[in-house]
Amino acid sequence: MFSLKKSAELIAAQEAGKPVVALESTIITHGMPYPQNLETARMVEDDIRAAGAVPATMAVIDGQLHAGLEAEELEALARAKDVAKLSRADLAACMAQGGTGATTVAATMIAARLAGISVFATGGIGGVHRGAEDSFDISADLAELAQTAVTVVAAGAKAILDIPKTLEVLETNGVPVIAYGQAAFPAFWSRDSGLTAPLSMNSAAEIAASHKMRALLGLPGGQLVGNPVPEVEEIPKSEITPIIGKALTEAQEQGISGKAVTPFLLQRIFELTEGRSLVTNIALVRNNARLAAEIARHLAA
Repeated sequence: MFSLKKSAELIAAQEAGKPVVALESTIITHGMPYPQNLETARMVEDDIRAAGAVPATMAVIDGQLHAGLEAEELEALARAKDVAKLSRADLAACMAQGGTGATTVAATMIAARLAGISVFATGGIGGVHRGAEDSFDISADLAELAQTAVTVVAAGAKAILDIPKTLEVLETNGVPVIAYGQAAFPAFWSRDSGLTAPLSMNSAAEIAASHKMRALLGLPGGQLVGNPVPEVEEIPKSEITPIIGKALTEAQEQGISGKAVTPFLLQRIFELTEGRSLVTNIALVRNNARLAAEIARHLAA
């Protein structure tokens, strides 16, 4: 039988009508090593609390879907080895087999919907991979945004992707793509992808109002909010582009494919930037968490 285990903090928050922000867990299990992953996860949760909302990190532990992790569960996940990386296609299978898995953007959106949470903060969404015209490698995150009514705050799409094609797929599927505080769509480590976002909003209140209006209209799917990394922490597009190119070439030469592509590229970019990419990654996740908390406060009001 399926059951959703909510943390004590989440239960108390929802009973009191407090704002809540969902968080993914792949950044913990697949994004960085222990103990830095645990320290970052705790920082992001604390950023949300400091901004007046309650965090709920999603994960599957021993077959049970969790919405919000207790302190000991978060630490155990951060230490765990060989944790599955779960999207829409394998979430149910992992639970049915009693496995442990970390949720990607798509799986976190599903978990958030089941838990009654409308806002989710992540780093960057998945999208259309470069060369997708041959490989058909397109992240399930895009289809999830088209069908699950959660507002996702991200620093745009990961810069390793084909961002123009990613935006085209989102438009085709009717997903609102909103740049926050600027016209340019951000590109993860960089504030400006070189592309103008379809929509632009300057306040969390506007984003929350748009989320509510979509619900009133009965429109399926969520919203993608592109929140640029703070300027002091960014790696400019001109600097990161050749590094991404080198990492992509190495991935092709080594025959890396499927779910292994993104972790490989992020690790190589970390090495090629001498760790700077990870510093920026942490900064943008924290920045997204703060904006998501502000949006959640307006939704709760």
